Amino acid sequence: MRVVIVGAGEVGYHVAERLSNEQHDVVVVDVAADRLDYVENHIDVAVIQGSGASPATLEKAGIREAGLLVAVTSVDEVNLVSCMSVRSVPGLVKVARVSNPDFYDEGAQLQPEVFGVDVMINPKRELALEAFRLLQLTAASDVAVFAAGAVQLVGLRVTGDAPIANKTLRDVGREVEKTWMLTVAVQRGDATIVPNGATKIEVGDRLYIAATRGAISQALQLCGYEHSTLKRVMIAGGSSEAYYLAQLLHEQRVQAILLVRERDRAQTLAERLHNALILHGDATDVELLELEGVAGADAFVALTQNDDTNILSALLAKHAGAKQVVTLVNKIDYVQLATRIGLDAAVSPRLSAANAILRYVRRGSVTRVATFKEIQGEAIAFEVSPSSPIANVPLADARFPQGAILAAIVHGADAVVPGGQDKLTVGDTAIVFTLPKSVAQVEKLFPS
Repeated sequence: MRVVIVGAGEVGYHVAERLSNEQHDVVVVDVAADRLDYVENHIDVAVIQGSGASPATLEKAGIREAGLLVAVTSVDEVNLVSCMSVRSVPGLVKVARVSNPDFYDEGAQLQPEVFGVDVMINPKRELALEAFRLLQLTAASDVAVFAAGAVQLVGLRVTGDAPIANKTLRDVGREVEKTWMLTVAVQRGDATIVPNGATKIEVGDRLYIAATRGAISQALQLCGYEHSTLKRVMIAGGSSEAYYLAQLLHEQRVQAILLVRERDRAQTLAERLHNALILHGDATDVELLELEGVAGADAFVALTQNDDTNILSALLAKHAGAKQVVTLVNKIDYVQLATRIGLDAAVSPRLSAANAILRYVRRGSVTRVATFKEIQGEAIAFEVSPSSPIANVPLADARFPQGAILAAIVHGADAVVPGGQDKLTVGDTAIVFTLPKSVAQVEKLFPS
């Protein structure tokens, strides 16, 4: 499929890289020649210099042969006009990155259909939602939810006290009930492994585990963690991300405490967040963190607009005793660095936006796509159609491509992590973890 991406910043680059790896025909449009040079020198895509709001530039990029337009510049108006200018192109799905709250607030006068936009992505809301999911599952570096939470795919680092450390997955399978958990990937150093029974789990590995709703606490225990209930969260910063996260926490009856450095912003948030405690102060002040009880907080989330402040305040909170620490980093290269220096998890607005966009790349039998920060693999949910070559075939006899694994099956309200004798039936949802090189082969198993 041809994909036209307007914007060669970090979001556009990340989306283009993923789609190029999956053999899509990608064209990147931007006004900045230096950005395009960087993109062209690092990934196998075509580039066009010009404004994405110009119909002539989009025609030059081959928009009429494209199945998807992704407008992700840092300027909302450019993204909206880009979508509007090609609204008449048949079969084209148009995705726009839009941060202006006027498009999202209840009763907003500006609606996406006015601009011909099929999907609007708000990076700040996406990031707040990702942070919220991480908070719900202590110790996880990644969380993907399927079938309204019936199946979750979580990333967990194996601790030195983990019961599964130094055991093969086959040994683990003999000790625990096989129907509730499946390790679909192992991240060891820079390598991503799709494991088999002989794969040995080592301390420091990051496991990506598919588990049913009731089995998450057991997955945590096996990796060396205790499951805890979220009651009190401290947030550093008065950003939009902090505001959205506080709203999400309130909906779940979790107390939110915001440390806001700017007095005016603190006052504004106090007027808008009636159920949160807003404090005027610097989150890098150790005495303030200790005075406000960071050691008793279930989690600390750093959501200022400065990466250095976020990392420093998160490290201070961790040292002061915060049970879980999540930090926002704007630079994508910092995401993996944050976990390596002792922070529990990192979130990036650009990565969150890019991952949200990638969910809309595939259509047909695909119902959900989840991507992950520290590995190149992704989880894809397919609806099993009558034409699927592996429908009603025992999984032991189904030929899955190398680099892919069936993580879970959702049948009606029931979810199961499958074994070799299970079968996919028409109407089931199959959740597949796959490396980028195997995506095309996996999609052939689930035609629409």
